[in-house]
Amino acid sequence: MTSNLSIFPIRHHGPGSARSLAGALEALKPDIVLVEGPADADSVLPFLAQKGFKPPVALLGYVNDDPAHASFWPFAVFSPEFVAFQWAARLNVPARFMDLPASATLGFEREDETESDLHSDPLRVLAEAAGYADFERWWETLVEARNEGGDVFAAVLEVMAAVRADAPAPTGREAQREAHMRQTIRAAQKEGFQNIAVVCGAWHAPALMDPTAYPVKGDAALLKGLPKAKITLTWVPWTHGRLSMHSGYGAGVRSPGYYHHLFTTSEHVTERWFARAARLLRGEKLEASSASVIEATRLANTLAALRGRALPGLDELNEAALSVFGWDSDLPLRLIERQLIVGEAMGEVPSDTPTVPLAQDLARQQKKLRLKVQPEQHELTLDLRQDNDLARSALFHRLNLLGIPWAQERHAGGRGTFKEAWALAWQPEFSVRLVQASRYGQTVADAAGAQAVEAARTGTSLSKLTTLLEAVRYADLPDALPAALDALDVRAAVGADVADLLDALAPLARLARYGDVRGRDDVAASANEAPARVFRTLLTRACVGLPTAAIGLAEDAAGSLQRAVDAGDASVRLLDEAEALAEWRAALLRLSDRTEAHPLLTGDAVRRLRDSGELDGPEVERRVSLALGADRPGDVTAWLDGFLGHSAALLLHDSALLALLDGWLAGLEGEAFQESLPLLRRVFARYEKPERRAIGEALRGGGTGRGEAVLELDEERAMRVVPVVLRLLGASGR
Repeated sequence: MTSNLSIFPIRHHGPGSARSLAGALEALKPDIVLVEGPADADSVLPFLAQKGFKPPVALLGYVNDDPAHASFWPFAVFSPEFVAFQWAARLNVPARFMDLPASATLGFEREDETESDLHSDPLRVLAEAAGYADFERWWETLVEARNEGGDVFAAVLEVMAAVRADAPAPTGREAQREAHMRQTIRAAQKEGFQNIAVVCGAWHAPALMDPTAYPVKGDAALLKGLPKAKITLTWVPWTHGRLSMHSGYGAGVRSPGYYHHLFTTSEHVTERWFARAARLLRGEKLEASSASVIEATRLANTLAALRGRALPGLDELNEAALSVFGWDSDLPLRLIERQLIVGEAMGEVPSDTPTVPLAQDLARQQKKLRLKVQPEQHELTLDLRQDNDLARSALFHRLNLLGIPWAQERHAGGRGTFKEAWALAWQPEFSVRLVQASRYGQTVADAAGAQAVEAARTGTSLSKLTTLLEAVRYADLPDALPAALDALDVRAAVGADVADLLDALAPLARLARYGDVRGRDDVAASANEAPARVFRTLLTRACVGLPTAAIGLAEDAAGSLQRAVDAGDASVRLLDEAEALAEWRAALLRLSDRTEAHPLLTGDAVRRLRDSGELDGPEVERRVSLALGADRPGDVTAWLDGFLGHSAALLLHDSALLALLDGWLAGLEGEAFQESLPLLRRVFARYEKPERRAIGEALRGGGTGRGEAVLELDEERAMRVVPVVLRLLGASGR
């Protein structure tokens, strides 16, 4: 007995296709439903019918020994594939995937083909050819609005057959996929299913409508020798924003929030869209009245009528929204775009969905610590004096060590070192990173500790190792501390350069000064002593090498070392230990005395010594005079570049220094002046405009910088304002 084969060509993630498919399946009531998708994923299909399953979700497949080699097959509420499986589950009808197994697609070394737009999304191409930017609205207007029912898919199938008749025959991976789908159909027929429904991308439909037109041996030959990787398949939460990714199903969705609205709104689509927009805008304290909703609806309908469309599409909705709600700003439309058109809805999967132990441990901790997992970024400020917040902080630092930046640290304002500010936003790809990180351990703590130990063993720079030490301490991973400290000792002993030594000091200074905030016991207190010890060791090495390291440098190398000196200076001041400060200032003094050192660095050293009080006013003036007397103007300007720094306070409060600089500049010959001017302009450009103005006034004699020139008072002009001032004060002019 011949089986009845019904082909339903759909657009992936198309709400119009999904609604039409739901009606067609209800009318046909097939014995089995075959859906385009990886054939070896049938084992996880039962989760689709569970209560905790909420799209958007994605089928995740990854290679067991290489989790980074993974692929996603996303599903939204408005995805026809999801509608097909939901219908089958509700009526207890068998349903299967029928595309190439994920074990084969993930077994290929690398995707060696790129699908054309016509292959990956033919309905979009046809809509654009007809002049529609909104291809789902094209489907709604030309097909569903005409109430053609089940004939819709027959019409699309006919169009696709005509398109493929003039297109090259599929080869390679495309041919293998269609061969596998035909083989799955043949297998269902052989099992005795009489009424078979096939749901596939519109492009593939003509190749599946009559499997007997293709030799069985030919399809078997195409599928012979397919790779078969050892993989794992599971479901993970997805977001509307990620539905635009070209992975698994090739058709990206540019407006998933809008598509969700189309699929879930059976009538008054335009009116309800603008009602949602108004609600959103009012929530953001923007004007959006009921009258505006009516006006926007009328305008969108009018625009659609003028363009010969039965219903407004997204273009008309946006233009009406901009005209009615936008006024003189596009802010309302940008809010609508982000919150409604795209949206960041996040799906859910049942708690018993198969996943790696590491992901299960993270889920338990998120629940225990009352941390909401959502795609929208939200801020969280922690008080490290509270046990729950301290545990949250440790979790965030551990995840960052694992390369899962769900929480990113922000600056915490206010006083005290017990506060941390974080910005949290969950991304679907973190599911893959959890799988990758699971090779380090089955819990977040174990995995982060093992990863930190590996990072310590492979660390190549002191700055990276000290940053790692800080992260290990904040992540509360005491077992990883010895490995990080040992790596630091080894790296420091092999002759690190001065810049690396200075850059490595900041994390150690923070740990030595603030690490005890997290300490709750003697072990933690002793752990805080190690950073101070390592800090002093690295500082001593840097201080010994700094004067010599400043010799024979090019301009850009001198600039790099100056930035490292700035970082080291800030670290020493942060630690605020008398011995460390004395050692550092002694090194700066030796540097400032090295006439063969780069002038940028010697000038910088003199400024720091002046600011710390190590050099008094007369000594600073002597050194400035010596520097200004150098033979080459370029050396003078480089020295001044380092000495003047980024603040004008030095010149504004020291008239003698300003006079020295003024006299030097005024005495330059024409060629030397032209050589010095560009760098001096660069230096003074760092200062704020009021600072530059104050320096100019001081040089002119109108400020406090120089008192030699005093403007003569014009009594006649001054007396003109006296009557006005008296009237303002309410006094008589007598």
